[in-house]
Amino acid sequence: MDEVAAAIADPVRRRILELLRDDARLSAGQLAERFEISRPAVSRHLRVLRESGLVRDELVGRQRIYRLDASGLVPLVHWLAGFDRPAGWEHHLDALETEVYRARRERRAGRPTERPEEHTA
Repeated sequence: MDEVAAAIADPVRRRILELLRDDARLSAGQLAERFEISRPAVSRHLRVLRESGLVRDELVGRQRIYRLDASGLVPLVHWLAGFDRPAGWEHHLDALETEVYRARRERRAGRPTERPEEHTA
């Protein structure tokens, strides 16, 4: 996951991934045409993306064709998703807050709150 995060930290590499997402298969030359940096620089970015597993390449004649392999992003996406939802005590406190609001609403409406029967000896 660290290698993937390091690979997508660069804006040129993120743009390459976007281009491959949109066009599916592009040669190194086609990709280099879309940047104002040198073709060797684009090739170095492609090598980083290939080594991180985010792109696959295929030799077709004299051209190397690149395509996106987004499966490498899945662990990073799952890790990031953990920051979007409450975890641990925060989740439990949210459930308690919901229960308090429900009990207050029922009390204002004149309905008795449901309480589980106690079975004591």
